[in-house]
Amino acid sequence: MDLLNTLVEKGLRRELPTREEALAVLATSDDELLDVVAAAGKVRRQWFGRRVKLNYLVNLKSGLCPEDCSYCSQRLGSKAEILKYTWLKPDEASKAAAAGVAGGAKRVCLVASGRGPTDKDVDRVSKTIEAIKDRHEDVEVCACLGLLSDGQAERLRAAGADAYNHNLNTSEATYGGITTTHTYADRVETVQQAQAAGMSACSGLIAGMGETDADLVDVVFALRELDPDSVPVNFLIPFEGTPLAKEWNLTPQRALRILAMVRFVCPDVEVRLAGGREVHLRTMQPLALHLVNSIFLGDYLTSEGQAGQADLEMIADAGFEVEGTDTTTLPEHRGGGGCASACGEPAACGEPAAGEETPEIPAARTDLVAVRRRGAGTDVAPNA
Repeated sequence: MDLLNTLVEKGLRRELPTREEALAVLATSDDELLDVVAAAGKVRRQWFGRRVKLNYLVNLKSGLCPEDCSYCSQRLGSKAEILKYTWLKPDEASKAAAAGVAGGAKRVCLVASGRGPTDKDVDRVSKTIEAIKDRHEDVEVCACLGLLSDGQAERLRAAGADAYNHNLNTSEATYGGITTTHTYADRVETVQQAQAAGMSACSGLIAGMGETDADLVDVVFALRELDPDSVPVNFLIPFEGTPLAKEWNLTPQRALRILAMVRFVCPDVEVRLAGGREVHLRTMQPLALHLVNSIFLGDYLTSEGQAGQADLEMIADAGFEVEGTDTTTLPEHRGGGGCASACGEPAACGEPAAGEETPEIPAARTDLVAVRRRGAGTDVAPNA
């Protein structure tokens, strides 16, 4: 297929595809899916070989968030029956992180619900970072605490934070329909604050919220321009008790096309398979390893993930290897920054053309959504 040959050539040169090419990837048929995966896999192997980076989430503070993000089980007004607890103490968080490190995680991601941290919260998280680094000096620590105020990014960096996560989640055009308590621009500004403070930026998206193909391309092109080092791709977990509980829009094939499109647009970036992979990719998760070079190990913030040992076996069985702490994740040319990019021209919305069939919406699989009841904030052993 000429499209795929072109995209591979561009990916190997770190050249930005056109918007039309990105939309075309999302529009490929199921019969073409393995060809799409194989093509994007060439780009993935060029920049990351067969390595898979493992990341481990520690939910420092769960639930009771004042923000109204429609996708989130911790949102204001959520009726999801999730774990709710206040800040873990530094030693508790360090102990939780140790489980992930023992399971092979190279990066620990410290996450707290809320609009953003107070200065006291930054002090608390700084002590947690120091506690983790004291026990595991080679492990990367990423903080995800919401919107940052002036000077907070610098304080987190001084405490030893290697990275900061703040996802764009969806396109600027549709952002107001997902969240009203903060803006898309607020999120962009926070990522830029982290970059200015010398932290590696981590910013990605959530697919499956009812967006169009054009929305997906918009947010991925925006991420390319923002230039984070890590791009987590989440697939919506439709929690009962949230506004998006009925949004079961994804199939495994659709999820793989989205991952391939992200890899073509962000060829030399750490593309991370994040929340929702077990729910939407299911038995096709191993194919995704040909597209991404990073996954979360074990459980997520408020939902259970695949068993940590099963993750390790999946990686080995698919012919990949876990990335060690002695290996640099990003290609040498990125050097802590990223490849600059040009903006594509606007393209038509990714709606079915006249005469095309609208894809069948998959049935809800609520049986696949398990609320986390173990690990951080409980007395039950973690999944790692």
